[in-house]
Formats: sequence, structure tokens, C-alpha cells
Amino acid sequence: MFETADIAHEIDKEAWKQKEPELREQLLAAQMELLRQKRFPVLIVIAGVEGAGKSETVHLLNEWMDPRHILTHGFDAEADEERERPYLYRFWQRLPPKGRIGIFVGAWHSRHILDRAFGRSSGAEFDGAIAGVQRFEKMLTDEGVLLVKFWFHLTREQQKKRLRDLESKKATRWRVGPGEWDLFDRYDDLAKASEHYIRKTSTAQAPWYVVNGSDPRYRAMTVGTTLLGTMRTRLEVKSGPVAPEPPPLVPSVDGNNVIRSLQLARPMAEDEYARLLEKWQGRLNLLSREPAFRRMSVVAVFEGNDAAGKGGAIRRVTAAIDARRIRPVPVAAPTDEERAQPYLWRFWRQLPHRGRIAIFDRSWYGRVLVERVEGFCPEEAWMRAYGEINDFEVALVSARTVLVKFWLAISKEEQLRRFQEREEIPHKRFKITDEDWRNREKWDAYEQSVCDMVDRTSTEEAPWTLVEADNKLHARIKVLKTLCRAIERGIKHAG
Repeated sequence: MFETADIAHEIDKEAWKQKEPELREQLLAAQMELLRQKRFPVLIVIAGVEGAGKSETVHLLNEWMDPRHILTHGFDAEADEERERPYLYRFWQRLPPKGRIGIFVGAWHSRHILDRAFGRSSGAEFDGAIAGVQRFEKMLTDEGVLLVKFWFHLTREQQKKRLRDLESKKATRWRVGPGEWDLFDRYDDLAKASEHYIRKTSTAQAPWYVVNGSDPRYRAMTVGTTLLGTMRTRLEVKSGPVAPEPPPLVPSVDGNNVIRSLQLARPMAEDEYARLLEKWQGRLNLLSREPAFRRMSVVAVFEGNDAAGKGGAIRRVTAAIDARRIRPVPVAAPTDEERAQPYLWRFWRQLPHRGRIAIFDRSWYGRVLVERVEGFCPEEAWMRAYGEINDFEVALVSARTVLVKFWLAISKEEQLRRFQEREEIPHKRFKITDEDWRNREKWDAYEQSVCDMVDRTSTEEAPWTLVEADNKLHARIKVLKTLCRAIERGIKHAG
């Protein structure tokens, strides 16, 4: 893929003087229109060989446009906080919101290419990582991100000359050290890995633009005109692309499903509950203080019918653990800041450190539950969310996160009883709203969405635990027991 970029390109000073002011003016106008529309963000990825002009190009883009509306991030070695989360965490944290431009110098590609070039990963592992990147980038573009990726290329001879030129000048010699020359020594391995990576991840939605970086003016003009063209094309489109019609989700033909097959009323006496509560809360506390627990994190997701007892179950979990080690994350309707980002963004930023537990009271499953049923997002968006959620959860588990997902299920009759009880008891009235009664009218639609959710997201890495919750005592013990056993498996693996 580098044959065209191997060819020497050059723009003379006179041509540059004529073209640069107009290009700069047009880029600034496109940036202001992007800011005015606030329909989508622009994410520019700057990558390539050392010495090919990545930093110079970033500085020039900030000079040409208004830097107040550009978020520039350079990615080097991961910080301690980042190493404790999934690999993509650091990139999710820095995504630009709608109306803004983000520039990533280095991005999610770097680790995978370096690992392959230095022999730290096999060909199969490299291709597996590439497949994950393909899905991640498709998710970004499906969410509306304009992803523009530039790869700056130099031949081996051009890179050697460039590094020596930088090294020979007092003002730039600091940019060349042993690390740059080590990468130069691996030129052939890096070129082979990079070419494979670029070919696999250059898609219609997010193509790579390979640019010869030997001539600064040619490089800058190519980047500027390419960026201007892609931004103008998107800005002139008044509506998004027409999504393909997703295949229908077909309900069970005999009327039975995973929820209706549950025995929701599970008896438990008060004295038995008191004994088991002490047992499992005590075990949970001890597990959270195990030395191996510090090498992992825990994410517990609580979903369920309205009035199913999520709050009570969560309180029994949090009561068992030192408050410094656990953090409840209540999830409500997204804020304006959150709506300006891909929908998973607000959940990535809440992931816990190692040695910590995060309890999500409602979660990312809102997209395939309430947003689906209430029509808050188009069918195409919640249909593709199943795969995006599975990818997200695989990333969590791969980063030593114990992920436990609970669906608390109650019968329609039990929900009615609890609703009426809430209305009658003064200190519980705040728990019942008109929205709860409206949701009850859509019981069948919500039930079908739950069944589809379980079918499509209960995976080997992150299975759902269905909790029969007509009896709150039984539900609380099942939650504690399931959580303890999941953490025990995590500790065994971490140890």
C-alpha cells in the first residue's frame, strides 16, 4: 500500500504562497460551520513513521484553525490510571463532542503494530486485535463521528535523512533519541506490520490517507485539502445516511420465553434470610480484602422491572464493603454533555480502578430497553447496540474486570401490589411516578425487549443472572451469592 507514497512529491514555495491562504480561510470557515451545526464531531488521527512530520502537521492545523475548538492529545506510554482500565479507555476519555475537532497523535493502532513488529504478538493475535479495531471504528462512525486517518510515510532512506537532519540542528536534536533509532532499525518489520494493519482497517467509513511526509509543504497541503473535502462533504449533508432495514426480532411462537419460564415467587423465611445475609455479606467483605482483589476490578450491573427491588439489593451489597472500595453509579437520562458523545462514552468514564467495585443502578442496557421501547433512538441504533455492548463487555473482562449482570424480575401482579404500597406509605411515595404507571402499560413490549437483550448479550464472558424477585429476601441472597462466587473466580484467575 506504500508504493504511491514512496514516490517523491514536492510543492515549491511560490505555489505554496498562492494556495496556503485560501486553504487556511476555507478550513477555518468549515470549522465554524461545524461548531454552528453541532451535528457531529471530527476526529483526526495522525500516525506514521518517526520523523515524517506528525508534530509539525498538528501545530499547523492548530495555527490554521481556531485552537480553542480543537482538542489535541498525544498518546505515549499509558499512565497508571489507564493501565488499570481496558486499553480503549484512554481514547474514549478524550473523544471530541459534537461540533468540535479532536486530533489524536498516535491512537489505538500504535500498541498493536509495535507488538507485532517486535514479535510480542502472533499473526493470529494481531488479526484479532485488528478485528476489534474495525468494530470500534465502525461504532464511532455509526454514532456520527467523522473519522479522518492520516498515515505519514517515509522510505527507509528518507527516514534516515530526516532523523539525521533533526539531530544535526540544535533546535530539533531533542526530538531524536535512542528510541527513534531503535524504531528505525526495525523499519522493515514496522513497515510490514503497518501495511497489513492499514489495509485491514482502511474502510469505506474510515479510510486511511497515506501521505509522503518528506516535503513539508506537500504534506501540509495534502492533509489540509483532504480534511477540508471530508468536512465539507459531511457538512453539506442535511440528514444522515439511510440505514439499512434491520431484520426483525421474532418473538417466541408458543408465547413462552426466558422471563415467563422463571418461578418468580421463591419462599424464604425471615430467620433463614438473616442467617444467609450474614454469611454472604461476611464473605463478600473478606473477598474485597484479599490481596489478589487489588489486581482486579468489579462491575456489577443492576437492571430490572420497576419496583423489582434493585435499590434494596444494592444496599445489601454496599453495606458489606468498605465505602472506600465501592462506588454506586446511578444512571438517569443523559445530560447535554453526554448526548454530544457516543452513547457508551458516559459508561466508559465510570469504570473503576483495580481493587474497586462499581455498582451500576441501570446501565448501558438502557439503549436496548427504555430507548428501544420508548422510541428514543432509531431501530437501527438499538439493533447494532447489541454487538457494541458485547464488544464493550469483552474489553472489560479482558482487562481483569469481573462483570456481573443482574436482571431482577417480578410478576405484573407483584409490581401492582408494590406500586399501590408505595402510594399508601408516605416515606415511599417519592419512589412512584406517573412514568412508572406509563411504563406498566407497556409491560409486554418491555418483556420482549428483555428477552431479546438476554438472548443477544448473555455471553460466555458476561452472562446474565436472572433473579426471581417476587420475594425480596430471596432476590437479595441470590445477588450476594452470585457476586461472591464471581469474585472468587476472578481472584483465582488474578492470583
